[in-house]
Amino acid sequence: MKRTTTCGALRKADTGKTVVLNGWVHRKRDHGGISFINLRDRYGISQVVVDSDAPAELSALTAELRNEFCIAVEGTVRSRPDTMINPDMPTGEIEVVAKKLLILNRSEVLPFQVDEESEAKEELRLSYRYLDLRSAGMQRRIKLRNDAAFAVREWMIGQGFYEIETPTFIKSTPEGARDYLVPSRLYPGKFYALPQSPQLYKQILMVGGFDKYFQIARCYRDEDARGDRQPEFTQIDIEMSFVGRDDILAMTEGLMGHVFKKTLDRELPPQFTRLSYEDALERYGSDKPDLRFAMTMQDFGPYVADGGFQAFKDALAAGETDKAAAAAKGVSLAGGGVKVLVVPGKADYSRKQIEELEAQAKIYKAKGLAWMKVTGTEAAATLEGGVAKFFGESAQKICAGLGAKPGDLLLLVADSQRKVANIALGAVRSKLGRDLGLTGPGPDGKPRFEFAWIVDFPLFEFNEEENRWEAAHHMFSWPQDRYHATLEQDPGSVKGDLYDLVLNGYELASGSIRIHDPELQKRIFSIVGFDPAEAEQKFGFLTQAFKYGAPPHGGIAPGLDRLVMLMAGETSIKEVIAFPKNSFAVSPMDNCPSEVDQKQLDELHLSVVQPKKD
Repeated sequence: MKRTTTCGALRKADTGKTVVLNGWVHRKRDHGGISFINLRDRYGISQVVVDSDAPAELSALTAELRNEFCIAVEGTVRSRPDTMINPDMPTGEIEVVAKKLLILNRSEVLPFQVDEESEAKEELRLSYRYLDLRSAGMQRRIKLRNDAAFAVREWMIGQGFYEIETPTFIKSTPEGARDYLVPSRLYPGKFYALPQSPQLYKQILMVGGFDKYFQIARCYRDEDARGDRQPEFTQIDIEMSFVGRDDILAMTEGLMGHVFKKTLDRELPPQFTRLSYEDALERYGSDKPDLRFAMTMQDFGPYVADGGFQAFKDALAAGETDKAAAAAKGVSLAGGGVKVLVVPGKADYSRKQIEELEAQAKIYKAKGLAWMKVTGTEAAATLEGGVAKFFGESAQKICAGLGAKPGDLLLLVADSQRKVANIALGAVRSKLGRDLGLTGPGPDGKPRFEFAWIVDFPLFEFNEEENRWEAAHHMFSWPQDRYHATLEQDPGSVKGDLYDLVLNGYELASGSIRIHDPELQKRIFSIVGFDPAEAEQKFGFLTQAFKYGAPPHGGIAPGLDRLVMLMAGETSIKEVIAFPKNSFAVSPMDNCPSEVDQKQLDELHLSVVQPKKD
């Protein structure tokens, strides 16, 4: 009873053939002594019929069947009558008349039904992941992941890249997140770390002369549970020698174009939109803007002086005071800002709807969300509601300057820190995009994919609490050449050769041109206050390698989980990972992390100290 074909392969041309199918009972229906079984495997579903004149043994076995029994069926393919054809099934023109049936394994009562998509809660789905994986949706998404990974390898190797594995047990180095540590039994008191990324090793591969490296790499970060993060994730790790930023961007555009064409049959533009970091914040309030809809933010600052709204004036004045104080410390600040969003045709928004938008802005440190509605005519526009009474005399000027028309809604955020105003109003923009359906499919009914490069990131950020500079991304990013002479004098103005790839409002990849000059690397360590002795202890093997003719190099690392999630039209990476952890970094299926035996701890020379209870 070994299968001779799969449940999704049979067509009308197979009529008359004797076949053996193996699979799971998806559904069973009994009609007047005739049983219909939808038999499923990962290739599809075929309808199996047990006729009323079937042998008693076959009928008895059929009566025993329930959903998810694993069975083998031998039978003859026959065409369905025209009135019984199912156009929604690829196998809908045929059925298999059963002659033999073997129950390979029985199933207990199911915790939820295996269907196109499970409606069970996430925790239950993860507890019984082996059942959830049988659903058509999960089967389709895991196949998409497989196809995308294959397309990546196909394109990269075709472009002359080597796939090279880097170690899983490495030295613990400070790269941002907390390391997962692995105790060494042979060397008590010493630990390996699981890699947060292959960053240092791929740079050493460049020193080793492998000028085009890639790897579909497993990475690990011991971060607090937040959002859609996973403690283990997969990235398409890429590094190249003798290149500049534009070379890496062009390579990545080619890779994405191939993956989308090969797996989704979707053409991407040969070049993606490019935005500077500052422009992205000013126009979209985010360094990962969703470009599927326009609605860009504008500066309301030029209209503040003509109005009588003191809160706006105070925000700008406080921003100037903070800017001057920071300048005295050698730190550059942008000052205050008042930003406005023109929402077309939404002057009918209720007070409750505006309050919901305000709550979103406050999550991102906004003190409030001001609003006005545009009324009147295009020739004589007026403002009503909210803070309109403070700007009545400037209504025509404001509407003309902002391009606002009667029926539009104006939403405004002010803060003494321009970045806060931008990010808070950007969060409002994102919510409006979802609420107004602006991120949905295109006119052809297919999902839209809007890529953008974000470039010219600041190399350093000032940590007010610790009164020091720190790396905005990591300490190995190349400062743009024009800043080399003044690095120490004005770190806040330095732009790095950094770049992020954004897709539909998600950061898809991050990369940079790397530092290959040991002396420049020392200067960066010094600016961020990284102790030379600690730098040598943590990164000595990398800086030592740089002393032996390290080539200029750079790279990027698209996240495979997030890429496939977006390609599949999902909003959670758990939907494209076979065995994900839940939001608390726990696997409900096998209950890890778990306690271990005392013997194992003794062999590792470890003892467990339980946290103190409050």
